[in-house]
Amino acid sequence: MVGHPLDTIKTKMQAQKGFENTNMFRTCLKTLRTQGILGLYRGCVPPMMGSGIYRSVQFSAFEAVYTFCDKYPTLKKEIPGTFGLQVRVILAGACGSTARAIIESPLELAKIRRQTGQTYKLSGVYKGFSVTWIRTLGLMGMYFIFIDSFRRNLPHLFSSPILGPFLLSGTAATLSWWIIWPIENMKSQVQGNFGKDQPLKTRLAMTFREKGVTGLYRGIGPGTIRSFLANGVSMIMMSNAQKLVTKLGLRD
Repeated sequence: MVGHPLDTIKTKMQAQKGFENTNMFRTCLKTLRTQGILGLYRGCVPPMMGSGIYRSVQFSAFEAVYTFCDKYPTLKKEIPGTFGLQVRVILAGACGSTARAIIESPLELAKIRRQTGQTYKLSGVYKGFSVTWIRTLGLMGMYFIFIDSFRRNLPHLFSSPILGPFLLSGTAATLSWWIIWPIENMKSQVQGNFGKDQPLKTRLAMTFREKGVTGLYRGIGPGTIRSFLANGVSMIMMSNAQKLVTKLGLRD
């Protein structure tokens, strides 16, 4: 809920007719003028109901695979030139990302259709799964790599109860989003029925040919603000929950 209005603005900029050329502020004003404040919160129910589930599954899958890899020294070897990154981080990140994408994809479609004023059928909720999976592999793979690096190189910041986790998670998530943003843009278009149905590679090439790099990174402004706020807050909540579980003696 923290960043949903910004997500709505981002989605409209990327995948709704009538908003193709509006910037973040004009998109916000146009939505408020035509739909009121509730227009910014359209589509909030699917992620509100499911984000806790797919985030939990994502981190659980990561931790399970990461711990399982302890048995295999080869997977614990550091990759040359990566400042200590281990193979198991990449493998666990891929597994966690895949688990998340399976649950998240239909929720994302429902959210985007509501944000852009469309309907959807249950039989088509997995439309755009492949691009969602590719996006999530890149997004969460990079996120786990950044967080792992921060934990090893900036441990004093993780010990801070609020500001450290907020800044580190917000930074990791935002950097990850910047790297894969063109794929996120294409995902919004596919699930929002924007433009012709065509392969991802063709859609990317056409967008770049017609609008250049700015077209690929459309919506990056509200997306960046939303990412930093939402992921920073999420890390604070997760860190405090982990401390509480440890304090209660439920884990070492």
